[in-house]
Amino acid sequence: MMPSHTVTAPTLATSGAPAPASHAASAPASNVASNEPHERPVLDNLLPALRATVVTLVLTGLAYPFLVTGLAKVLFPARAAGSLVEDEAGRVVGSELIAQPFTSAAYFQPRPSAAGDKGWDPTASGGSNLGPTSKKLRDSAGAMVEKLTRENPEAGGLVPVELVTSSGSGLDPELSPQAALWQAARVARARHVAPERIRALVEELTAGRLLGFIGEPRVNVLQLNLTLDRRFGPLSGAGAAP
Repeated sequence: MMPSHTVTAPTLATSGAPAPASHAASAPASNVASNEPHERPVLDNLLPALRATVVTLVLTGLAYPFLVTGLAKVLFPARAAGSLVEDEAGRVVGSELIAQPFTSAAYFQPRPSAAGDKGWDPTASGGSNLGPTSKKLRDSAGAMVEKLTRENPEAGGLVPVELVTSSGSGLDPELSPQAALWQAARVARARHVAPERIRALVEELTAGRLLGFIGEPRVNVLQLNLTLDRRFGPLSGAGAAP
């Protein structure tokens, strides 16, 4: 009896064999997907940036300014409007914060101004930018000393330095009491009143130090001149208060 043998079919190697049809069909699709432009990540970054810009613009450029301005008009209406000053007729004649020139001898004169071509120009605030070694500054101060000495023959002592030098802004609306009192005799002579009454008015309108220690005593020139008109009568013509 012959032994039985089982014959098996040879096994084919899988390496190098063609991929199944299903795998081959899916390969092109994956390649196409990987080559698409990455547009979505760009939009994901751009849209939040645009939203943040719009929100910031609305909050800081519109909402905040309107809120602060509205609160200022409610809590501090006069200062929010520019600290404007009115005369007895209700006309706006200036601001407490901005100096203006007075040419009449019957009014107190503010500090000189280098703001603008003619001085006291609120649209061109600034100083002379002349240093202590400047010849132009010395000549200008010397000319002012001569002019003030000639116009104030009754004044005693040296001319206050603030009356011959401009402030850093050129719009300083205030004088020290000493600078105002130095002019009191001239104002009294022009108004035909006793100098003591003018000096008393200066002292009455002198504001002290804030909280007792901040700043220096000062007097607002515009308010002082308007009070002169109220107490001793207004002037007319050139040099009168605006």
